Amino acid sequence: MSPEPNRVREEKLLEKIAAGGKIETIEEMSDDYRGHLTNLMMMQADSELAGAFGYVPWIQKSPDIKETLQVAQIVKDEVRHARVMYRLLEGLEVDVDEYYRSHNFNLRVDKDDIGTLRAADDKRVNIFYYPIERWSDFIMFNFCMDRGAGHQLEDSLDCSYKPWCDGMEGIFKEEEMHMAHGDQWAKRLSQDDKTHDDIQAAFDKWYPRTMNIFGRANSPKNAIYRKYGLKKRDNDEVRRAFAADVAAKAAAFGLKVPDWKPVAAQMSDEPFIPG
Repeated sequence: MSPEPNRVREEKLLEKIAAGGKIETIEEMSDDYRGHLTNLMMMQADSELAGAFGYVPWIQKSPDIKETLQVAQIVKDEVRHARVMYRLLEGLEVDVDEYYRSHNFNLRVDKDDIGTLRAADDKRVNIFYYPIERWSDFIMFNFCMDRGAGHQLEDSLDCSYKPWCDGMEGIFKEEEMHMAHGDQWAKRLSQDDKTHDDIQAAFDKWYPRTMNIFGRANSPKNAIYRKYGLKKRDNDEVRRAFAADVAAKAAAFGLKVPDWKPVAAQMSDEPFIPG
């Protein structure tokens, strides 16, 4: 760590970010910047890995051999994304191997709705605690959550930490392919009278869950992330962009966008507020 006092590092860091510069080394970081950066990258890494584990059963249960290969590729992509992020965290001196051993990324809940809460002490986005029980669930997870993740991760493509920006280029392109897979199947299933109701029911389930991932509007933590150049938009701005994107797709496919209302945080548990 730099011998400079934390206050000096903070001042230099904020000045560099304000001028459009990128942070590249630990030595440049203030304690707060490093802590918030680590938290955000851990959230992404854990979500990528937990998401991959949730998809694994659908390698065997997919409807045909073409989709068996497609799902296997998506799983491979998500594990690779997780590894990219954990390698970046190793660069921030996180003991990734110990962290991996001490958490169960295959954990799933048996509740229909956990709102904005986490079910364990890992950092995954809480939608990844829900099991994927049907093929229509898998498709709507692609359609909703991969799209939601894409909207969230847009900020990371040009964030203030250069190694994260660099790693995100390939990740973002592959997430767009996963989203396209969901779009293709959502259109196909929604326009078939035999499967329309099933895919609409899956939409009714996963859309509200995805809307819950973005966090509270005007979140103080999000304001800190924006100060450090780790995010560019308020939570609700990202959520509105996602909702508009989904609404356009749903209209084209003949699906009805489900109702959604913000979930009040439960005082007895720590709410999950992603930025």
